[in-house]
Amino acid sequence: MTEGFLEFDGVRYLDGHASDPRRLGWMEGTPPPADRQVRFADDRFLEFPQIRWSLSHMRELMPTVNVWRGEGPASAFAEGSMEDEAIDRLAFTDLHGRQRRWDESLADTYTDGILVLHRGRRIYERYFGALQPHVPHACFSITKSYAATLAATLVHEGVLDENQRVPHWLPEMRGTAYDDATLRQLMDMQIGVAYSELYADPKAQIWDYARAGGLRPRPEGYAGPRSFYEYLPTLQPEGRHGEAFAYKTVNTELMAWIMKRATGVPLAQMLSEQLWAPLGCEQDGYLSVDPVGVPMGGGGLSATLRDLARFGQMMLREGDWNGRQLVPAAVVADIRRGSDPAKFAKAGYTLLPGYSYRNKWWVSHNELDAFEGRGIHGQRLYVAPKADMVVARFASHPVASSAANDPITLPAMLALGRMLRAR
Repeated sequence: MTEGFLEFDGVRYLDGHASDPRRLGWMEGTPPPADRQVRFADDRFLEFPQIRWSLSHMRELMPTVNVWRGEGPASAFAEGSMEDEAIDRLAFTDLHGRQRRWDESLADTYTDGILVLHRGRRIYERYFGALQPHVPHACFSITKSYAATLAATLVHEGVLDENQRVPHWLPEMRGTAYDDATLRQLMDMQIGVAYSELYADPKAQIWDYARAGGLRPRPEGYAGPRSFYEYLPTLQPEGRHGEAFAYKTVNTELMAWIMKRATGVPLAQMLSEQLWAPLGCEQDGYLSVDPVGVPMGGGGLSATLRDLARFGQMMLREGDWNGRQLVPAAVVADIRRGSDPAKFAKAGYTLLPGYSYRNKWWVSHNELDAFEGRGIHGQRLYVAPKADMVVARFASHPVASSAANDPITLPAMLALGRMLRAR
């Protein structure tokens, strides 16, 4: 490591301090200088270091739909003294054997904001770069955890049958990879489909999906699908369903389509009515939408850090929020139990031994009984029942894969949980 830089897989990047978007002056000026503009049309808004500005400004780059917080007052976190100094001094050893301090590790994971709740009290809160308490930040795949928690609730209520096959709701998917796939297999990412989510590969199908949904610019002469609903029926089988965990965002997009088809309620409205408003969120959230107005259920949500923490605290409390059961306790218990670790192990996540995946939550089965919402570039919602702890973090790491930050993040969360559990 060189001062001012960090290295990942042989590539050097400006470190968390040197890449601060305020320091680099992204989108500052009237107008901003050409070399400091971040524009959707350039297809560089998710490149580093521009991404450190973009993830707090997604609404300015692409179409979105509002997730209304409702008319009521914002709910308050329980009062208590902040424990900034004690947490900042927390020492831990990362997965590479390096000794670290909590406060120093924040820059090394390109943290934009982090908030810790313990026993319902807000004990630590920090913001960096472009993020502020009232500003929504991209959640990326934590969106999946929100959407699948609602889907699991619909299953619990009998609105959806988890054992029913996808074409029952979506006849458009007959003859595709999903012809014989069940809703449960969608929810647990156990689908055999020819689709790559390797972010470092510019030819991976994740980018075809993104261009179809209007999430990335389309090249001149583009003749491919022009919406999620046009793209999804093009997917073909590869392997067998139900045998192994395979993380593919398109599975969540199918799940969200089923939810809308079965209920008639758009995802943004469902999130507003069942979570945002009853949780007393401080700010509206928003979802990116494709060219025909379909929200991206697999990764399009932006929310404030505090509102993300509210969702985590509700899940910690087994779906209860101030005496109102927003999510059935049985749904949260099912998530905490997880799925089959043997099926998860087949996916080769060497940094996540013993994990499983249930209802689009990553279940650790560790000493804290922790389960996580995880998103690319460092987004994390870490719920640890045995430490009575919730950690919400937004980040803009230069490397999309969680494998780049997990060597720091996983031991940091475990060390913090152990410290708080002992109190």
